[in-house]
Amino acid sequence: MSKLTSIRHAKTQIDLVRLRKYRLDRVRGQLKRLGYGGIVIFDPVNLRYAVGSRNMQVFMLRNPARYVFIPTEGPVTLFDFPNCEHLSDGIETIDEVRPAVTLSYVASGENLHDNARTWAREIADLFRTHAGPDEKLAIDYVPSAGALALASEGIDIVDGQEPVEHARSIKSEEEIQAMAISVRTAEEGMIRMQQALEPGMTENELWAHLHQVNISQGGDYIETRLLSSGSRTNPWFQECSDKVIQDGELVAFDTDMNGPFGYFTDISRTFYCGSGRPTDEQKRLYQTAYEQIQENIALLKPGMSFREYAEKSWRIPEEFFPNRYFTVAHGTGLSGEYPYIVYPQDFEEKGYDGIIKPNMVLSVESYIGSPGGKEGVKLEEQLLVTKDGVENFSDFPFEEKLLRS
Repeated sequence: MSKLTSIRHAKTQIDLVRLRKYRLDRVRGQLKRLGYGGIVIFDPVNLRYAVGSRNMQVFMLRNPARYVFIPTEGPVTLFDFPNCEHLSDGIETIDEVRPAVTLSYVASGENLHDNARTWAREIADLFRTHAGPDEKLAIDYVPSAGALALASEGIDIVDGQEPVEHARSIKSEEEIQAMAISVRTAEEGMIRMQQALEPGMTENELWAHLHQVNISQGGDYIETRLLSSGSRTNPWFQECSDKVIQDGELVAFDTDMNGPFGYFTDISRTFYCGSGRPTDEQKRLYQTAYEQIQENIALLKPGMSFREYAEKSWRIPEEFFPNRYFTVAHGTGLSGEYPYIVYPQDFEEKGYDGIIKPNMVLSVESYIGSPGGKEGVKLEEQLLVTKDGVENFSDFPFEEKLLRS
């Protein structure tokens, strides 16, 4: 059975009803824990997590034209883009679908604030019907016109990111299965990238192989364009371009891929382009990054606090500290998510504490490149925290010629 045939077969084995129920129950459990009466969700990734319905995900990231009201107890009401009610037919987590009021100037023009008042009255009515008079309404985010209108309704509004992020942080069996399918899909794309890589092709041409495989398997999109070659690998976060990849250059990338079922694959590799021998400097950079992620993976276990993990993590040499990646590890689910675990040197300013728990998924990161250096190396692994330690979602190999002395 080929890898893609295996992926297609595995997708049919996911119990989507059970997956959706678990995720909605997780959101409601967090609302109860915090004493909130309900939540309004606009973020399309959070919305998909909570009720299992998607519609034009990237479009909705900047157009507030789809949202859901979830009471802590009571029926779930999805507000969808015009004439899209049919998209949620048969999804048992949604009790009612209504047309959305799009809270943007481009959709409303001079009627924006009137439309916002209409939106606020409808949300307030639902909230008062299904929540107690003294309860709080959480919102993950809302356009300013909506926030102002809802405040005038006398509703006690609180930030909704906390309950959703904590809900998303602990994965169910079905979520883990779905994530494994996304990782297998990304690995097939990475194999094709590795096979296609040759001097003379552009960064964009190489990057397209991952996109093609993801889309062919029902994946959603890739969040970033983090692929660079040669001198563009240092510093990190330069997105792929029409630069022609040269013989003997390093090519570094981060998948950042929302694959099948929307689950995120966050794996990084650095390839060597060409049939020649890497330089000693290329091998030094690569072996340093490899050492960092291997030591930090071996350290990771449930019950550790975020601070403890940060403080015990591999100590990055001073040479590479200015260009360090911004986290040592971070949560992964339907996107990069809670928690972010930063370097110990950054903890007082940027860190926060918490506990690493079984069924969290964490991506362990490394970027090694010195300021003014010719190249840099990006490596990353995606790991399931178990009751005993961790399991790696990926078995994609590292570059043997860069690991050899």
